Amino acid sequence: QGSVDCPNLEFEYRDADGHGAELAELYSYTEEPELSTNRRCFEEDFHAQVQGRRWLELDGAQQKAYVMRLLDGLEVVNREKRLKVARAILYLAQGVFGDCDNEGDVLHWSRHNSFLLYRLGTFTAFLELLNMEIDNSQACSSALRKPAISLADSTELRVLLSVMYLMVENIRVEQEADPPEWKTCQETFRMELSFPVHNEEPFALLLFTMVTKFCSGHAPHFPMKKVLLLLWKVLLFTLGGFEALQAMKVRKREELGLPPLPEDSIHVMRSMRAASPPTYSIELVEQQQQKRGHRSRRPLVKQDSLDIYNERDPFKNDEAGVDEEENDDMDSGIEGELDLMERDAIIPAMPPQRPPIERVSFPKGLPWAPKVRQKDIEHFLEASRNKFIGFTLGQDTETLIGLPRPIHESVKTLKQHKYVSISDVQIRNEEELEKCPMSLGEEEVQETPCEILYRAMLYNLPQYMIALLKILLAAAPTSKAKTDSINILADVLPEEMPITVLQSMKLGIDVNRHKEIIVKSISALLLLLLKHLKLNHIYQFEYVSQHLVFANCIPLILKFFNQNIMSYITAKNSISVLDYPHCTVYDLPELTAESLEAGDNNQFCWRNLFSCINLLRILNKLTKWKHSRTMMLVVFKSAPILKRALKVKQAMMQLYVLKLLKIQTKYLGRQWRKSNMKTMSAIYQKVRHRMNDDWAYGNDIDARPWDFQAEECTLRANIEAFNSRRYDKPQDSEFAPVDNCLQSVLGQRLELPEDFHYSYELWLEREVFSQPIRWEELLHYQ
Repeated sequence: QGSVDCPNLEFEYRDADGHGAELAELYSYTEEPELSTNRRCFEEDFHAQVQGRRWLELDGAQQKAYVMRLLDGLEVVNREKRLKVARAILYLAQGVFGDCDNEGDVLHWSRHNSFLLYRLGTFTAFLELLNMEIDNSQACSSALRKPAISLADSTELRVLLSVMYLMVENIRVEQEADPPEWKTCQETFRMELSFPVHNEEPFALLLFTMVTKFCSGHAPHFPMKKVLLLLWKVLLFTLGGFEALQAMKVRKREELGLPPLPEDSIHVMRSMRAASPPTYSIELVEQQQQKRGHRSRRPLVKQDSLDIYNERDPFKNDEAGVDEEENDDMDSGIEGELDLMERDAIIPAMPPQRPPIERVSFPKGLPWAPKVRQKDIEHFLEASRNKFIGFTLGQDTETLIGLPRPIHESVKTLKQHKYVSISDVQIRNEEELEKCPMSLGEEEVQETPCEILYRAMLYNLPQYMIALLKILLAAAPTSKAKTDSINILADVLPEEMPITVLQSMKLGIDVNRHKEIIVKSISALLLLLLKHLKLNHIYQFEYVSQHLVFANCIPLILKFFNQNIMSYITAKNSISVLDYPHCTVYDLPELTAESLEAGDNNQFCWRNLFSCINLLRILNKLTKWKHSRTMMLVVFKSAPILKRALKVKQAMMQLYVLKLLKIQTKYLGRQWRKSNMKTMSAIYQKVRHRMNDDWAYGNDIDARPWDFQAEECTLRANIEAFNSRRYDKPQDSEFAPVDNCLQSVLGQRLELPEDFHYSYELWLEREVFSQPIRWEELLHYQ
């Protein structure tokens, strides 16, 4: 169990982990023997073609000629020969580690060879092979018949996906020393993945299809971890990471004539400092004593406060009482996580006062500029007019006649901080297009990678979202093993199950690591998709969001956080000596049960903290400004679960937890707010202010519970109207011109099905001769 007073985590949130770590996560430890198989396949072929030389000694032309000869070998009919050639190509993409002396060399040659392979058309060749393997019904049926699926069932697929992943990841990552031709290559590859030629589907869609096929049970042998990692990296490469997204947002605001953003959110979050958890261990003992009926006077100990200015808290005496909600649960929030023996051991070691140095580093002022929506100004004026004049003027925010001077000042201040989002403009444009489809004409839609992907995903989008959430549920550490849940371990379990304790421990670590990587890739790709779609068009984002909500994404994420989150973030499910590329260049030391238990020396697990932040961001995206979904947070008792997550001293994670707590405080009742004043204080200091948002007191008109169902239905109607207007092109539209000429109508060629002429006589008999002709009906149409 993690200590309540955990240290600050030196974590920098990025698009992905370091280059080496991202490559290492592609392989499970069970796959390690296959690295030497790849090397053997390459060396057998290479030494037969090139006598007495190493790959690193060949010049560019010789390397090209050899790769071209390997690619010819992929055309053979014999499946085993084709697999050997694919393994040789995989060995090249893995960085010809047999000829390298250190990890840096392996990563360098891996990148070099990936660019070489791409220039010679390897990706296209492997895409064809991947399509063949996906449609291989023999492999699917044999996997379905097996009682237990193992690594051996997905050998070909794993080799193909590994080559493609290494190429995408190596070409995606930019380095300063890259030659100009590599930069050109990178741009060409991005265009090729984003804009498919000959009306083909984008590559990402093929991977989404693999995910749904796997979840439907038709292809249980698909190596899901590799598919999801590749899908995430393809989206990251084609759509762009978080910094690229911020630049696109700035550019789009300029195009729409909107004022620039008040601050760069990425930089603000990087400079934020983590707060301490709401409850100190000395309070834990007191609460425990109070529960047992001991009345003791409170010792005067300085609190490790969440307050930025360490100001005295008027509600300090109320905080010893636990809130009603948490009192009912066994795992009562941040409190009650340590056993009394441990608490007693901790108390004497605590300093009575914090060192003054830490107080100096507190930021001056609030980190975010306040924002006000147009709707907020309208609500404020409506309330003011009702109070002082007795009638309202609808959406008029300019007329202030009859209102007292302080109201004028208030409106002026609100307008100074008014923020119009890109979404507001898009919704307004959509309303105008719906109202005047004829006069406004056809909408010009930019062909961005995001637009192409959405159009391709549109009709199967609900299935894609359900499939991703099913896999996320199966990979969550809080999930219980159920017989009906999908088996995500097909690409980690060996053919022969472990015999010794050491082998079992290694496999246990491998399985946990495998699940963590799946959670990481799904959380990252969902967040990326939501953020890009929101920028592209708000209703595209709302469509995906609504299907995630309908597929129970909100309770699923809360279930994920309903665990000892400190244990998850500090989990050591990795064996660094077995990680690629370390295991390829150094001899493997003797593994013992002790060394496996000890794990690495890292303060936290990067991928797990990254996953937690991503899931919190997704939850924020789904619930922001949606009162019906906020009520779901309240109904599922998310407050104690989220409060427990505040234990992690990482500023970005705390910010998103506090945002989720802020939107529901008005529904949690006065007692909860009184008992959680430190959390309320942290929300005030860290989360952006909405000027007349009554989040802390619950007097808001938006807090009325009766129109929640209507809210979702209205949103759904707007989304359907948008999708049908932009993506359905009906020929028989009421606005389509009508051909009234009998000759031209009868002269049109109709596309008939291929098998129509076989059943033509039957059709005539059924549809023409057996139907009575009602001549009198013609008179009605005159």
